[in-house]
Amino acid sequence: MDHVDGNALAGPLSELFAVDITAATGRCVNCGLTGPVAELRVYDRAPGLVARCPGCGHVLLRYVRTPDSAWIDLTGTVSLRVRLPDGDEEGRG
Repeated sequence: MDHVDGNALAGPLSELFAVDITAATGRCVNCGLTGPVAELRVYDRAPGLVARCPGCGHVLLRYVRTPDSAWIDLTGTVSLRVRLPDGDEEGRG
């Protein structure tokens, strides 16, 4: 089965996140590999998008878009780190 890289998630996930999520760093719940979302292996032949770990193939993310909703499943992701712009103090305190 052919895949594309995680950059294919940029457009669809821009509906949910205010930042470029492909630059975020995720960690696989199965093997512990940490890396940018852009390096995930994305399969787009299903009803939605399925992103797998490049190290072990475990599913990290599922995304399905319907006419009135967007579903995202991050069960296979331990954490997702999003870098904030320099000087962004909002939310601290």
